Amino acid sequence: MNETVKKGSLELKADVLVIGGGPAGTWAALTASAKGAKVVLADKGYCGSSGATAPSGTGVWYVEPDKELREKAKASRFILGGSLAENSWMDRVLQRTYENMNRLSLSGYPFPVDEFGNPHRRSLQGPEYMRLMRKLVKKAGVTILDHSPALELLADGHGVAGASGVQTQSGEPWRVIAGAVVIATGGCAFLSKALGCNVLTGDGLLLAAEAGAAMSGMEFSNAYAICPTFSSVTKTAYYSYASFYYEDGTVVEGAGSKKGRSVIARNLLAGRKVFARLDQAPEDLQPLLRVAQTNFFLPFDRLGINPFKDAFPVTLRLEGTVRGTGGIRITDESCGTGVPGLYAAGDAATRELICGGFTGGGSHNAAWAMSSGSFAGEGAAGYALSLGRHAAGRAPVGLSSSELTDKKAKPAAGSRAQEYTAAVQAEVAPYDINMFRTGERLEASLGRLDRLWKEQRGQEVELTAEGVKLRETAAMTATARWMYSSALARTETRGMHKREDHKGIDDNQHYRLISGGLDTVWVKPEFSAKERVLS
Repeated sequence: MNETVKKGSLELKADVLVIGGGPAGTWAALTASAKGAKVVLADKGYCGSSGATAPSGTGVWYVEPDKELREKAKASRFILGGSLAENSWMDRVLQRTYENMNRLSLSGYPFPVDEFGNPHRRSLQGPEYMRLMRKLVKKAGVTILDHSPALELLADGHGVAGASGVQTQSGEPWRVIAGAVVIATGGCAFLSKALGCNVLTGDGLLLAAEAGAAMSGMEFSNAYAICPTFSSVTKTAYYSYASFYYEDGTVVEGAGSKKGRSVIARNLLAGRKVFARLDQAPEDLQPLLRVAQTNFFLPFDRLGINPFKDAFPVTLRLEGTVRGTGGIRITDESCGTGVPGLYAAGDAATRELICGGFTGGGSHNAAWAMSSGSFAGEGAAGYALSLGRHAAGRAPVGLSSSELTDKKAKPAAGSRAQEYTAAVQAEVAPYDINMFRTGERLEASLGRLDRLWKEQRGQEVELTAEGVKLRETAAMTATARWMYSSALARTETRGMHKREDHKGIDDNQHYRLISGGLDTVWVKPEFSAKERVLS
């Protein structure tokens, strides 16, 4: 089957259903199809142009298969991540990323070459990358459902068996019965208006939890990106070339893109404006920076600002789990979740395995997306094809924690979604709650979030575009509760998790925190294997 379905009420059957059409989802669909599975991919937006990767350029954790180079690459974020990454997973991701990037080259991706004709494979331009991935997925015979967010997973006694949702352009419902499901819906940026993050509301995390899966590393979900006050482009890497200034032109001591964001945040909290200028970028590098990230410069060009010479006001925009590392817990090498038939990949899954508690932003997340997508696609295909006769005649039921109904959308649904979204954002966006954490503030915020969850819990959700928004608010609320419950349980400072009341690292807490639950959230430690520690 090779089609893009756009209209009509749909009932489809497949071996593998992939939810999400970004890098992780498209790689999962490709690898599952290559294993002989019949695949359907459902994307909340338009596969190839929605999500965080499509509008931007990104670095890739691409390292030649040289032992010394790879050991150095693995060590680069290990200590910063609180020593929680796993050696074996880093090896697997580096190798699969190397293979997949070379495959992209053979498939026609236009990698730039140096003066000797050697291709530069350490970065990707999002538009070209995702355009090619959509083309490859269609060529592989995958059925694509665009503008088709999933609203609930389906399951029976054998495990997860598909999903259902709504086509937001036509208003018609869809349902796919499948032997296995890959969740590749991206992270949760809480509708903070970061570029490409409008569809990243934690939907897949809620779907997985409703099926019984756990989360991991949710305390490492408070990533904030530096960006101009007048722009949604969050490319923090460019601020490594920046100096930061107050309004009077004096330097903001200690401010920086890697270890100095807290300095920026404290000044913004105090009501002081902070300005940046990319005045540390060498003149001969500036044209290359423009080519590498053209959309970074568009807002400046529109306003007549030269960011290399002119100071411009900056803020910190929440990116949550997108540049954090928390997500669905991975329980095996095929990116299984511990729930039969359910797999997770990309930013929807925890990236602690390769980043620990430090940001996976940029190169690591891109590598994780293509590698975990491949692992999950292979695992899901193998599981689905192993079902044999059990695959026929399945009659799964929905797992949504909200009652889904096909009634007409109520006029108030949209305003309720806006109110709930604003309420969640009021808990996760403030620096003095989410960045500078204390037990007292976390407990108070959790109390408000718990009440917000209970208020949403009993409400009907219509199978409409407005209903999708209500499910998004439920997902954001659930994500915030797992975040803060985990942050409360980790009484130390490790990775990006900073406790003002526990400022040091505690060697006795060298473990991951797994969490889950809907009405009642639970958190418990998961001790890492000795093999994880780099020698």
